Amino acid sequence: MSLKQQLKDDVKTAMRAKDIVKRDSIRTINTMIKQIEVDERIELDDAAIIKLIQKGIKQRDEAISQFKEAGRDDLIAKEQEQIDVFKLYLPEQVSDENLEIGMKEVIAQVGASSMKDMGKVMGAASKKFAGVADGKRINEMVKKLLG
Repeated sequence: MSLKQQLKDDVKTAMRAKDIVKRDSIRTINTMIKQIEVDERIELDDAAIIKLIQKGIKQRDEAISQFKEAGRDDLIAKEQEQIDVFKLYLPEQVSDENLEIGMKEVIAQVGASSMKDMGKVMGAASKKFAGVADGKRINEMVKKLLG
């Protein structure tokens, strides 16, 4: 079953269960998908939808940090609930141990030896870990291994 179909089925289930947070969060994802499909006249595949969900999580994380500065705990909880629902539709994230092992392989493949080679490593690692590790985690691991 495609991710898009799963989202449609889950929104119906959430509506029947009167799970407002899940319903609204899935509707937000569906709106993001529809907007890109209409604007760019393309059909998004699962990989593109996963990237879109990751972008949505990143936006909500940024909003949470702004709400913390403003002391808006009520809004922080709402954003966190949405993030929790969004994460249900992402592939299982790679563990730190496996990320480190994979990053060592990438570093060896591109022949990186110092922080000057970070760009080459990030490019290869971002492709290898697409969907299972976000850019921030990859970046931190590169700095740890090369720095």
